[in-house]
Amino acid sequence: MSKMTELKAHDSRIGPHTFEEFLGVAAAFHGNPAPGLIIGGYMVDAARSMLPEGTLFDAVVETKKCLPDAVQILTPPSYGNGWMRVINLGRYALSLYDKFTGQGYRAWLDPRHLGNWPEIQAWFLKTKPKKEQDRALLFAEIKAAARSICLLAPVAIRPAFLIKPNMGAIAVCPACGEGYPRADGAICRGCAGEAPYIIESDTPRLRAVPVDEAAGRRVLHDMTRIVPGQSKGVEFSAGVDIHAGDVCRLQTMGKNSLYVEDLSEPLGDFVHENEAALAFARAMAGVGLVNSGPPREGKVELVAEAGGLLTVARDRLVAFNCIEGVMCASRQSHLVVEAGKAVAGCRAIPLYLPRRVFDLAMRVLADGPLFTILPIRKAKAGVLVTGTEISSGIIEDKFEPVVRSKIEALSGEVVAVRKVPDDRAAVAAAVAELLAEGADLIITTAGLSVDPDDVTRLGLDDAGLTDAVHGMPVLPGAMAIVGHIAGADVIGVPACALFHRTTSFDLLLPRVLAGLTLTRRDLAELAEGSMCLSCRSCTYPKCPFGK
Repeated sequence: MSKMTELKAHDSRIGPHTFEEFLGVAAAFHGNPAPGLIIGGYMVDAARSMLPEGTLFDAVVETKKCLPDAVQILTPPSYGNGWMRVINLGRYALSLYDKFTGQGYRAWLDPRHLGNWPEIQAWFLKTKPKKEQDRALLFAEIKAAARSICLLAPVAIRPAFLIKPNMGAIAVCPACGEGYPRADGAICRGCAGEAPYIIESDTPRLRAVPVDEAAGRRVLHDMTRIVPGQSKGVEFSAGVDIHAGDVCRLQTMGKNSLYVEDLSEPLGDFVHENEAALAFARAMAGVGLVNSGPPREGKVELVAEAGGLLTVARDRLVAFNCIEGVMCASRQSHLVVEAGKAVAGCRAIPLYLPRRVFDLAMRVLADGPLFTILPIRKAKAGVLVTGTEISSGIIEDKFEPVVRSKIEALSGEVVAVRKVPDDRAAVAAAVAELLAEGADLIITTAGLSVDPDDVTRLGLDDAGLTDAVHGMPVLPGAMAIVGHIAGADVIGVPACALFHRTTSFDLLLPRVLAGLTLTRRDLAELAEGSMCLSCRSCTYPKCPFGK
């Protein structure tokens, strides 16, 4: 940091207080006159002395330990008024700065200046156990050292940091009835499991009966028979009557006791696992999804009615799963799924779910379905192959067959193909021709990198490209582009598609054909999981790529 200033001790006063007075003020505010708080007082005093008189200033503190209290004791900024922000960088430092210009001063405790103060050094570097520290000597050294163990330097705060964070809209949590930031989701973070309180369980007290006494009674829950390596399925469904001949079969399944209806109905307001799972599934299922049928083992699956692109409301899926006692698992969002395939499953964890938990889960689902199948339109694609070496016949075009196969795999067709040199006017003219041929999807190949001959992007701009997003965190295929021209979708496929079986094109194509408008953020969210391993035998989409 430039223009660093070493401070002189000059005197032991801290702000308007003598050293001894500040010990008392610190003890009253902090609970005890902690050494870090006293040293922090000198740091605050030093930084504030450098600001012009009358400056309205904010503070940023780089540790959660003690130092924030020194700022709150000696200056107007505090946690409560939002003028002090704590960015826990683990450094014993603070800055005071003009709240409008961001110009200010940073003060920090410098370990290199502690050599003459062995007790402060042992305290700060934790080289001596606390019980062995000489507290009287430590405070005597702090008083004598005063500001001299600190360094001071001018700083300029980033403009984005000057903007105060806004809590945003406030909602009323449907679970606890308290206000919370709506941006946190369908329920408050406390009710989502982050509260530090122990909540007394309201699990129903059920009575079990021995298997040999269960004949003539109605079973309360599904029971599964497992034959290792062969099968796993429901042998007895909830609600069936147990007969004398069933007792032996239950015992061979390892069942020694059962919950039966007439003895084990819970007292209070509870929802049976099957009823709860069915209600959850109905609320979760959007367009293109149906329930798998009656609950089995307390679980209901959602099945795709027709093929299409699965979309998942991830934030609300997380909020639902934060509720203790319920669960839902699904396949990845934006996956192309086949008709008749299960895409999600949900259940209640306990046999009986407390009504309050059930109601809370249903409120999370009240804003709309978690899962939807978007139909993938049958594209009429126009393929534009760019490259002087291809248009002149020097090398054979192998792009068009690759693109065509992927279009046809999604039931689309290629209506026209154009091959043009690396010339922006030729690119723009070819786009117009493809549109005239009835293409509702323009796929360009190559010419999207940084080579001076790569003018495909410029030609697309000349043809009227809008809403363009160029570049995405996917390997291979980082130079891809998406956008629109005259109502047609545009996907620019980089040259890597010629050498790799699976690229960013495979992630973009179904999304575009499902009608999604892709933003920079949408593409940024692909980063995790979008590095292809280029396996010798490609199994996409049955692999982690893009998920």
